[in-house]
Amino acid sequence: MTDVKTAETEVLDAEKTALVVIDLQNGIAAPGRQCAPNSVEQVIGQASKLVEAFTEKGAFVVLVRVSTLDGKDMLMPKTDAKPNAMQWPEGWDNLIPELSDFKNAHVVTKRQWGAFFGTDLDLQLRRRGIDTVVLCGISTSIGVDTTAREAFQHGYNQVFVEEAMTATAQEEHDYVVKTIFPRMGKIRTTEEVVLAMK
Repeated sequence: MTDVKTAETEVLDAEKTALVVIDLQNGIAAPGRQCAPNSVEQVIGQASKLVEAFTEKGAFVVLVRVSTLDGKDMLMPKTDAKPNAMQWPEGWDNLIPELSDFKNAHVVTKRQWGAFFGTDLDLQLRRRGIDTVVLCGISTSIGVDTTAREAFQHGYNQVFVEEAMTATAQEEHDYVVKTIFPRMGKIRTTEEVVLAMK
């Protein structure tokens, strides 16, 4: 960690900082899924370290998952992209085993890309006096990015843990991390975040 980053990061107050983990669930964080630049296994490993550190400090941990009742509650706009014929196998929306044992984590179920719209995420953060959100998960350019934009518009400070997120393609990840995230918050490593937690 450089001196500049140390000065900028300063301290993350455990009482005012929440970890928000995006879509680390069976149907998205499946072993062997093609991702870049980080593998699913790397993302899970880094996210697990963050969840453990936040839990030890008594900080608020939010595990976000996407789910559907019948498919009709999901977004289905007309687009230029070829429609993805979704198949929802049993348990696809369950949190991955590595995260499902954290009993004090708040689970948010969403029906779209972002974790704020149509959920109680903002309400739960504000009730706890939280002003800073640490984001990670899959995918950098979809769920993480959309949630980050929503958090920005709600006025939250943000920290993005790049090694604890990944995308379908390197280009998608790089564009968001290099162009979008620096305008909304700070980009840090897992170690930097853990060390900053007080």
